[in-house]
Amino acid sequence: MALEERIKEVNARIEAACARSGRSRNDVNVIAVTKYISAATMESVLDSGLEHVGENRWQNAADKWSKLGDRGSWHFIGHLQTNKVKDVIEKFEFIHSLDRLSLAQELEKKASALGMRVKAFVQVNISGEISKYGLSPEAVAPFLEQIRELEHVDVIGLMTMAPHEQDPEKTRHVFRGLRELRDRLNGQALTREPMIHLSMGMSNDFEVAVEEGSTWLRLGSVLVGREEDFHGRNE
Repeated sequence: MALEERIKEVNARIEAACARSGRSRNDVNVIAVTKYISAATMESVLDSGLEHVGENRWQNAADKWSKLGDRGSWHFIGHLQTNKVKDVIEKFEFIHSLDRLSLAQELEKKASALGMRVKAFVQVNISGEISKYGLSPEAVAPFLEQIRELEHVDVIGLMTMAPHEQDPEKTRHVFRGLRELRDRLNGQALTREPMIHLSMGMSNDFEVAVEEGSTWLRLGSVLVGREEDFHGRNE
């Protein structure tokens, strides 16, 4: 399927999910996960009108950034090592994987030196899977209290990853849990501004995530696919 057709189909599915849940389509943003494609193919993605792109490792993103860094809005969506903060901080507008104090402090240190602010999502392991990064739901409030005074780190929302299920409906409790956690935390006024955003929903389960309140979808295979998809090898 051509990229334009993928985009059209995904948009139709998002619109339908919004209609089912009484939401505005304008409240749901799409991040094209470009980690499996080359810089040349990423240029085609940006040319298609997709504005937000997501990468999960600086090593994989570096070449793309050198060629296309002046285009689009870049999201770091993978586990961020503290020693890689220096590489990503000026390049990625959003960090979706804030999950520990040492990382928050390093972001603050580098952002302060650069005179900038970092938009961050706190990553929460709602499902409790050992294989996934993120704070436990119970640890989020104490963590937000710890980083509250960091002047250059703005926590704008929460992020989670659901288990990969054949039946996406089985992921609903994960997305609902993140939304309910955000709302409880906002009631405690633990951040300078209320957390508006929820980064949740991937190719296998994004419609359920939309129904449960996602504001940022991270879509790879269903939207962008892999490099070979652009060259007909999987046709």
